[in-house]
Amino acid sequence: MPFNPSNAKPTQPISDILSIYQWESVAQTLQETQLHMSGPMVVAGVLCFIASSISSAGGIGGGGLFIPILTIVAGLDLKTASSLSAFMVTGGSIANVMCNMCTTNPKFGGKSLIDYNIALLSEPCMLLGVSIGVICNLVFPEWLITILFALFLTWSTSRTCNSGLQFWKVESEKIRKVGFEELENGTSEEINGLVQVIKENEGLKSIEEPLLGPEENSKLRIPWFKLGVLVLVWFSFFSLYLLRGNKYGQSMIPIEPCGLGYWVLSSVQIPLAVVFTAWILLRKESHQDQNLIEGSCQSSKLIFPMMALLAGALGGVFGIGGGMLISPLLLQVGIAPEVTAATCSFMVFFSSTMSALQYLLLGMEHIESAMILAIICFVASLVGLLVVQRAIQNYGRPSLIVFSVSIVMALSIVLMTSFGAIQIWRDYISGRYMGFKLPC
Repeated sequence: MPFNPSNAKPTQPISDILSIYQWESVAQTLQETQLHMSGPMVVAGVLCFIASSISSAGGIGGGGLFIPILTIVAGLDLKTASSLSAFMVTGGSIANVMCNMCTTNPKFGGKSLIDYNIALLSEPCMLLGVSIGVICNLVFPEWLITILFALFLTWSTSRTCNSGLQFWKVESEKIRKVGFEELENGTSEEINGLVQVIKENEGLKSIEEPLLGPEENSKLRIPWFKLGVLVLVWFSFFSLYLLRGNKYGQSMIPIEPCGLGYWVLSSVQIPLAVVFTAWILLRKESHQDQNLIEGSCQSSKLIFPMMALLAGALGGVFGIGGGMLISPLLLQVGIAPEVTAATCSFMVFFSSTMSALQYLLLGMEHIESAMILAIICFVASLVGLLVVQRAIQNYGRPSLIVFSVSIVMALSIVLMTSFGAIQIWRDYISGRYMGFKLPC
């Protein structure tokens, strides 16, 4: 035959491409074009910019928003979206850490907002929890993961909203008290609003405190020893990941995939986390409570490793960062919102950089796109931090940080649950196995 028009048609018609039965294969074939400057990718980048700016206000990574946006809007497969999300969270956390480490707050004695003690006590168990959660993610079916995610985040969001309302009431009471004191003392004859009075008082305090207090309190002190310990913990777990490799046998040493050596190296993480946590507890003095809100009791030191283990495990199961999960827990303990946001972003920095480097070592593709999205999230985080800090200065409402966390968590519930429900329905229609699986 000289020419048959049917031979020029693609082997797979457009109707099959749009069919849910061919979703995964289509996502793989269209992956290259979708990562370029296409319309859906540009829209996804804009939405990720907004999501990163909101997430940075609460000190959380935002992976619960990035993954649904990249999968639903840009049409990427879950594996690619997860790898890109790790770089995006890293970019936003770098901006947060840079701002929080270089600024001090007179409200907390001129110290940095990052509570390095909480980070030290939490980081080893959080890294251990992530590994446990990843294994559970491989074993649990998708429907169970989606249900657990929806239930836990619904409970956590409600608790965070309650904490935000309590902080709001305390702030309102302080605003009324300051306003009445100014009226009684006659220091302000005409008051345009109680917020203006608080701004003037905060300005006077910022001027008087360096003169009355020691000069060294106003200087920024970076605890290099604690940072060194955190880096040591990070390198210890990362070296273990390199030696162990993955279940496909990609490692630095010859090891049988999912064999005895693989699981022995995996189990070494447990004593490693225990040893680091016990060593940190033995070296530390009693935890200072200057970051706790008024009226809250001093909690046991062990509550921070336990919370980090839970947050890391749940984060590994759900495929998101632990910042969204540990932030509500810290607020429940009674940590101030500003300290909670700064500390969570500091902890997310270590976990997200480890995830990003693991993707690189495992041969991740589309590195250029990942770097571009990371830069976008870096800029968005800076914008979000500046807007929230200006709002707190103008209105005297640190509870805005708590409400920003609540917004991110509520959006994550809607997006992640909807995306999970769609994936479950596709698996059910296609007749795939929906029970528990082996980790290898």
